[in-house]
Amino acid sequence: MNQKSLRLGFLTLIYLYLTFATQGQSAWNPIIFADVPDISIIRVGSVYYMSSTTMHLSPGIPIMKSTDLVNWGLVNYAYDTLASKDELNLENGKSTYGKGSWASSLRFHNGTYYVSTFAQTTGKTHIYSTKNLQKGPWKAVSFPPSYHDNSLFFDDDDRVYLIYGGGKLKMVELTADVSGVKPGTTEQVIIENASAPSGNGGLPAEGSQLFKVKGKYYLFNITWPQGGMRTVVIHRADKITGPYEGHIGLQDIGVAQGGLIDDAKGNWYAYLFRDYGAVGRIPYLVPVKWEDGWPIIGINGKVPEALNLPASKGLIPGIVASDEFTRKAGEPALPLVWQWNHNPNNKLWSVKERPGYLRLKTGRIDTSFVFAKNTLTQRTIGPVSSGSTALDVSNLKDGDFAGLALLQKNYGLVGVKVNGTSKAIVMINASTGKPVEAQSIPLTQKIIYFKAECNFTDKKDVANFFYSLDGKTWKSIGTQLKMAYTIPHFMGYRFGLFTYATKVTGGYADFDFFHIEEKISTKN
Repeated sequence: MNQKSLRLGFLTLIYLYLTFATQGQSAWNPIIFADVPDISIIRVGSVYYMSSTTMHLSPGIPIMKSTDLVNWGLVNYAYDTLASKDELNLENGKSTYGKGSWASSLRFHNGTYYVSTFAQTTGKTHIYSTKNLQKGPWKAVSFPPSYHDNSLFFDDDDRVYLIYGGGKLKMVELTADVSGVKPGTTEQVIIENASAPSGNGGLPAEGSQLFKVKGKYYLFNITWPQGGMRTVVIHRADKITGPYEGHIGLQDIGVAQGGLIDDAKGNWYAYLFRDYGAVGRIPYLVPVKWEDGWPIIGINGKVPEALNLPASKGLIPGIVASDEFTRKAGEPALPLVWQWNHNPNNKLWSVKERPGYLRLKTGRIDTSFVFAKNTLTQRTIGPVSSGSTALDVSNLKDGDFAGLALLQKNYGLVGVKVNGTSKAIVMINASTGKPVEAQSIPLTQKIIYFKAECNFTDKKDVANFFYSLDGKTWKSIGTQLKMAYTIPHFMGYRFGLFTYATKVTGGYADFDFFHIEEKISTKN
């Protein structure tokens, strides 16, 4: 071991010692072991808010809240549905998997919260604003074109800008009410080749997030040099129009894309995320110190495992949660942890028709699970997690299929399929990209229990499915699902409750509960 390695190891030990000695317990990276990509964070007083990407899901642009940068809970969404189009509605054989709304930018200015996003599906840039981030109501505006990976920025003189693009980064000024591009303005190229500091080739610099610290402008981007890893590139300028000088901000374990946040005590962090296989893109916090007017990310250029921040209390119930489907007066029909796969048909689901149950009804004929309406989803979490449910299948009709799924292009599911007057427990495995019926078992009772167990440890990315006739004794069914993060869906695996018809409409399934746990029973 050379002297440099010894020094690095010694400094890391000092950092870890100080972390534990000053706080007793610490946070650990990743901060959230779940699919929360494209994060944008602001601090208002002592409270932090974060937005993220959920693309084709509805409601969209989740808003999360924290008082310590570690423990986050969902508090709202910017929209119920992005728009009404065949792609978003899963109509006429069209979908918007992997598209929908992307990389949001969250801001607070003069007492109003703003969040911008863009969508290939609509060809527009969408901006939502509210005085109350947790309760709304939201004002929505949209205008063409779809400004790629835009960073919304309010300058000290109240002028409003969007910085956007890939490789060649551009800027356009908006009207004061952010309702569109300011009349008479023209887009400007502010950086001709933002990828240059990390080398050309591969993914051009994108994911812009602009900040102003002590009068200087700092623009964060991600690049992915050919043959290299995801890299943070930072550009700095004295004027928003430039000229900008750039350098590599971080190049370690593929943690990149995000920006800067400070706490009330003057400590700084970079918030970034990492591709982590089938669970999705997971957030990290990395300490920042300032040298010569530059934010220096990491401990000797490395992403630390431990952080001098409060320990995590877990992701349940802040990011994901169990649900008994019981609702008291005044409570929302569905907790915020739930999102529909694409836009739902609200006439075809209910938690009121049979109190204590989620009823999913069929309203059209579908030929495949990924094009079925009203699949209700929430995130899987790492390193391991399991989701289970119980359902009453006595009101399914011929051709109906209902059960528990792990949603991605290469999905897996276990459910009850009706053929004529007979029912069967069926496990479908689409590890290869094509669905295969791995096992079918006759079913003669009306109540059935299902469970899916996911193992994302060290990117093992496997899942196993189970069924139970009494909710106590579980039996394995089908084959192991080899999970894969595929670009067409561009999202980590999600637990899903589904019901769809293949022959006639009018049937329904009643789901008694959904339970999620941070443990599994299997070793594989």
